[in-house]
Amino acid sequence: MKYFWIQLLLIAGSVSMALMFIRTWGQAKNRAWKRIAFSLFVIVNVYAVLRPTDVTWVAHQLGVGRGTDLVLYVMVLAMGFLTLNTFLRFRSLEKKITDLARTVALSEGARHNDARLGAAVAPVVAETVVAEAVVAEAKPEPADSDSVKA
Repeated sequence: MKYFWIQLLLIAGSVSMALMFIRTWGQAKNRAWKRIAFSLFVIVNVYAVLRPTDVTWVAHQLGVGRGTDLVLYVMVLAMGFLTLNTFLRFRSLEKKITDLARTVALSEGARHNDARLGAAVAPVVAETVVAEAVVAEAKPEPADSDSVKA
């Protein structure tokens, strides 16, 4: 009963984080293992708040002096994971935005070029190029007198 208010505050914080995560569950494209890891984190957090002596026991079993030190080490690892995950997500988004910008630029360039040359000119030019290529293929090559010696 001595630590009731701080335990209540910490558990309320954990439950509110879980509710926020569940509320945005359908909106955020979280992978299943991230959902499971976050759920386990909340459960372990509530257990650690209710039974701090068990955290100290686990810390001693792992060779760490105090339970608070173990919690600190785990939080440093979690922060590193979150930082790496955010960096990789931003890098992926930047690549997608770059690809999108290139596609839009090429599309807009082609549209402006068609508008500048006129919509009727572009198909005529393309048909002329195709017709010239067909005519060039259809012409027989003149026989070289040196090549026919047989």
